[in-house]
Amino acid sequence: MARLLLAPLGALQAARGTLFPWIAVLIGCGIGAWFSVPEEPGAVGYALAALALVAGAVLGWRSDLARPLGLGLAALAAGWIAAGIRAHALDAPMLTFRYYGPVEGRIVEIDRSQSDALRLTLDQVVLREVTPERTPVRVRISLQEDQEWLVPIPGQVVILTANLAAPDGPVEPGAFDFRRMAFFDQLGAVGYTRTPVLLLEEPSGAALPIDRLRIWLTQGMLAHMDGQAGAFAAGAMTGDRSAITEDTVQALRDSSLAHLLAISGMNMAFLTGFVFALFRYGLALIPFVALRVNTRKVAAVVSLGVALFYLLLSGANVATERAFIMISVVLGAVLLDRRALSLRSVAVAALILMLMKPESLLEPGFQMSFAATIALILGFQALDGSIYRQQVPRWLMPVFTLVLSSLIGGLSTAPYAAAHFNRFTDYGLLANLLTVPVMGAVIMPAGAVAALLAPFGLAWLPLWFMEQGARWILFIAHEISSWEGSVTAIPAPGPWVIPMLTLGAIWLILLRGRVQAVGLVPVVAAFVLWALAERPLLLISGDGRLVGLAGAEGRALSAAKGGGFAAENWLQNDGDLTPQDAAAARPGFEGNKGERWFDLGGLRAVALSGKGAQERLAGICARADLVILAARAEAAPAGCPLIDERVLRETGPLAIWQDGAGLRFQKTKGAHRLWSAPSGGVDLPDLRSRRAQLARQ
Repeated sequence: MARLLLAPLGALQAARGTLFPWIAVLIGCGIGAWFSVPEEPGAVGYALAALALVAGAVLGWRSDLARPLGLGLAALAAGWIAAGIRAHALDAPMLTFRYYGPVEGRIVEIDRSQSDALRLTLDQVVLREVTPERTPVRVRISLQEDQEWLVPIPGQVVILTANLAAPDGPVEPGAFDFRRMAFFDQLGAVGYTRTPVLLLEEPSGAALPIDRLRIWLTQGMLAHMDGQAGAFAAGAMTGDRSAITEDTVQALRDSSLAHLLAISGMNMAFLTGFVFALFRYGLALIPFVALRVNTRKVAAVVSLGVALFYLLLSGANVATERAFIMISVVLGAVLLDRRALSLRSVAVAALILMLMKPESLLEPGFQMSFAATIALILGFQALDGSIYRQQVPRWLMPVFTLVLSSLIGGLSTAPYAAAHFNRFTDYGLLANLLTVPVMGAVIMPAGAVAALLAPFGLAWLPLWFMEQGARWILFIAHEISSWEGSVTAIPAPGPWVIPMLTLGAIWLILLRGRVQAVGLVPVVAAFVLWALAERPLLLISGDGRLVGLAGAEGRALSAAKGGGFAAENWLQNDGDLTPQDAAAARPGFEGNKGERWFDLGGLRAVALSGKGAQERLAGICARADLVILAARAEAAPAGCPLIDERVLRETGPLAIWQDGAGLRFQKTKGAHRLWSAPSGGVDLPDLRSRRAQLARQ
């Protein structure tokens, strides 16, 4: 019995030297566990985690046999603690009320919304009659009117009149939590203005130098390159995407080319690779230097400096940070004469990023970039010394490498892209084959050469080449995205699909022998669960103005306009790319605009909105089994099965599921985390009783 119990520990002991990547995996599991609990962990939870961390470390130090087990326990606890420390360090006020009035602040970021409106993110915020303790650290405001007299620059202090509110949470139960993302960005309010934005102060000399440099470089590039080609090239080089229109962004998404703007591993690899080759082979041409200096290491040091500058210039988003850490590990391996690309180096990059920013684990960019990196390393390692070197002619190697890397990268990221964005780009491989070489051989090198020639007034020549490359990429994006069937809609998976798929794939990658096949079980189970995932029968928006009813032709919407963000996300989560107006024309609702009747699993339901809804409420309550009112009911008859603004403020958006012979509600609000919106207890209509009563009648 003792030998049987100790056998797993012996197997772990025998695998020493290959277990390091599991440290990063277990830290990720600890972070995931912290985010998954519905209640904010208290002192007891952190004390137990600290105890597990210490116990695991001691066990790993004292016992050679139990070292892997002890370090694994310590890694799990470290992930939990790191997530808690990060969240409490970023805890900042969010508005608890709707605000309309003057807003003063310093511009720190400029971008565009989904409606193509220019957006300003402000810090050092001042709100009228709001104490500093209740004032958000940052607010983001969409400019609904043209501001021709203002050229926004980071560091400027501006004043305007705006409508503000706290960032919204999920648009339905279980959907992506935008409020959580805003919490970790310390974004405490979002809103819009239709009034002039007035400049109070120009940027001071030391204010946001990198951000101002980014804008200066972008403006310089746009002065030499016209239209969206210039905007794309500038966005790819500096990270400033404020000049890129929503039409361009949508074409890039639908052709699987949006990653070219992400400033992630590929962009940084192209740039640092060009700089590395330039210095290594450039110095090798000077005999005096080549005979006395290790040009490979000099090139690595210079490339690392360029990568750091590019990280700061691009705004240091998660994808760029991941790419910089990975590049640093690779170049560090070059300096130490170690193997540059391995699963160990990927694990180091993941470990550093997760401990620095635990919330990045939940972001699509983190998941997709690491999936692609790991798959590319494994794919080319598998071919090393066989097909890759022996059976492919030298002249065909670049084409073979391009096709293989695009295929591996596309297949490895496809499940994550489908889960997060509810789409699969059918011609994405073709689009990448036609554009990635241009990105690597034209745009990124031309940007580096332009920076070198700018002091001599010769930047216009490489910028011209960059513009032509950008025009080609945008031509391919618009052309392929316009093809019929270019995008296939994918329904949203359940909450456990991606974790199961990821852990199963990691098991298959890291383990060897007969036990490796066990990883197939969660992978297959994840895809089965995804295929069998169900969607709610009815969805109700957080303000009650939009209702979505599942039907034979897809989800029908109660309104053709209004609530566009919720409508788009509901339909995409259904695996439906139909526009809102077309979904509103589907059968399911009847009646005029302010009184939309529908059948809800045998119950008579109605969505009320607009003028006169309050006056009609009493009569409608007598005829309906469920009433959804897009306002706060001033006076409702006793026993009225009502969902109004007061109820939705406590529950958030609602989902109604077909549960056997009955119907059940699911609330969006319910978790009590640092970023959660306040919620309270509220009584919802008893649809089961009403349905049972109708059955008896």
